[in-house]
Amino acid sequence: MLQASTRALLIGPVIAASVFLTGCGAAMEPSSGAGSAAPAVPRAAAPVAAPGEAVAAGSAVVSELGAAVDPASLPAGALYRNPANGRDEVIVGNIAHTALLIGDSQSEPQASWPRQALAGLGYDVFFCGKGGTGYVAANGTTGNYVEALQRGDWHLPYGFPPLVVIEGGGNDAKQGASDEQISANADRLITTIKQRYPGAKLAMVGTLGKGTEHGGARRAEVDALLGTVAADHGIPFVSVGDWLTRYGLEAQLKDSVHMNGDGHRALGALLGERLAKLGLALS
Repeated sequence: MLQASTRALLIGPVIAASVFLTGCGAAMEPSSGAGSAAPAVPRAAAPVAAPGEAVAAGSAVVSELGAAVDPASLPAGALYRNPANGRDEVIVGNIAHTALLIGDSQSEPQASWPRQALAGLGYDVFFCGKGGTGYVAANGTTGNYVEALQRGDWHLPYGFPPLVVIEGGGNDAKQGASDEQISANADRLITTIKQRYPGAKLAMVGTLGKGTEHGGARRAEVDALLGTVAADHGIPFVSVGDWLTRYGLEAQLKDSVHMNGDGHRALGALLGERLAKLGLALS
């Protein structure tokens, strides 16, 4: 299904390389680069992202118009202008074994529970997201999930990852986003991802919370709402709206909503089990 489109994407000009600052991150355990840049083309040294670092939309760039370079020859971390969509995307050294994770501060730390879950299933992890963001929520410096990707706050990986996982909803609950807004933007994001990565498996992870009976009413509502959106799109969904109380993990919170190290490990193991049962382990 992907072979023809993959071949079509493997030839095109390299337009820009940028400094890594904020936005989409690199793999959890970055693989080595895919090779060296073409020696005949003058270029700045291609940046390589450190774990947890990311690409900034407004970084200085070096123009290489007219340079016919195979993206397979570029090192991991370089930005490449995808000729199929005109967007700058990040070269990932081991894209066939990489899961794209879109999320908020629950996913952002290098040892976060969603990242640990995916690593346990055999994936390198490429993260797109930022604390304070969500389907509707923005943090003042970057847009919500859809806006951040559309305007280049974050850059998607080039190629075709086998799995895309979308996590979030907590900031939407906190900032008072309506059900209609959340559903509409979740629909937009899912549609965008399906169009960009037509052969990838998709999964959604809901909004971590304490459950309705323990003071987590709105988070639990958003979690359930996202489950409905996922079902409408035929996407596997892991509900986590009451996990803090269901599994007795409140003592592993470092603040009101974020986990300490023990909490990340416990939740990572739980999520990994759920994703494995859904058939999402790397084959």
